[in-house]
Amino acid sequence: MEVTNRYITIKTHIDSAPKESHFELKTAALALSVAPGSNYVIVKNLYVSIDPYQVNRMKSYSSSHKATSFSVGICPGEAIDAHGAGRVVASGNPNFEKDDLVIGLLTWGEYSVLKEGKALNKLDPMGFPLTYHVGILGTSGLTAYGGFFEVCKPKKGEKVFVSAASGSVGNLVGQYAKLFGCYVVGCAGSKQKVELLKGKLGFDDAFNYKEETDLKSALKRYFPDGIDIYFDNVGAGMLEAAVANMNAFGRVAACGVISEYTGGLRAAPDMVDVVYKRITIQGFLVVDFMNVRADFLSRTSDHLRTGKMQAIEDIVAGVESIPSAFLGLFRGDNIGKRLVKIADE
Repeated sequence: MEVTNRYITIKTHIDSAPKESHFELKTAALALSVAPGSNYVIVKNLYVSIDPYQVNRMKSYSSSHKATSFSVGICPGEAIDAHGAGRVVASGNPNFEKDDLVIGLLTWGEYSVLKEGKALNKLDPMGFPLTYHVGILGTSGLTAYGGFFEVCKPKKGEKVFVSAASGSVGNLVGQYAKLFGCYVVGCAGSKQKVELLKGKLGFDDAFNYKEETDLKSALKRYFPDGIDIYFDNVGAGMLEAAVANMNAFGRVAACGVISEYTGGLRAAPDMVDVVYKRITIQGFLVVDFMNVRADFLSRTSDHLRTGKMQAIEDIVAGVESIPSAFLGLFRGDNIGKRLVKIADE
């Protein structure tokens, strides 16, 4: 059987703010069969993750040092890989059978062809929606869990600030922090998002950063006794303001810097504050936390089943919608984890 596979590519490297014109929907014939013993696996993609860090992979190699062994550069015209969930339609790999549900590194397309089943695992839904395994029980959840518990090393009662707190990682950090016993304030970019944080997600407080003319003064109002932990998803001026309001021995978990990915101002925290307050600023990647993945899945699954945690998802439909869904991240359109539904389960 042969199908037409539609997938998203970039037309050229993107060294500025991404636009719709940078992307292209391509088609290619795909035979849904593989030779026995070939180790190839063909997956029908069901859901794919949309994440802002992908823009760093789209930059030209000469202008970007962001491509690493974890996140290699993307060449124009090639399929773009991304975390996702799907169903096996053909397998020449003895570890996978037709109709297996799988999770792993798929593509921004309708089908993924994977050699040797690399970066692919069978998926037991555990009674949860498949989308949870791409978001709250997937890389977003592990990033939040590892970043907060392993990097921030919280103590009960500490004061925690989370930027981009309604995003895929930030909303989970806030929930973990509250469950742990911290005082938590988040910032977001709309009244609707602020209400979500304070209402459904139980943050102690939240504010709309777009309504603040002086971020340092704003954080002083919300943290009159200082910040112990800052979980940074933004960078730039937000990091500067947080450092200015941090207590001695404060910790900054540098998860993302979405305000710096497409140009603009770079963060310039007061290094005198960093030195004299003995502040720790640590970057990290989700791959750093594979050693706590089992604990993360167990605890987070329990929290979901008991209703102590909420999965906030923002799902759009159709492979053709991937570019606009991606660009929306940089406008702050999404609330929670942004996914694209490619096909029915």
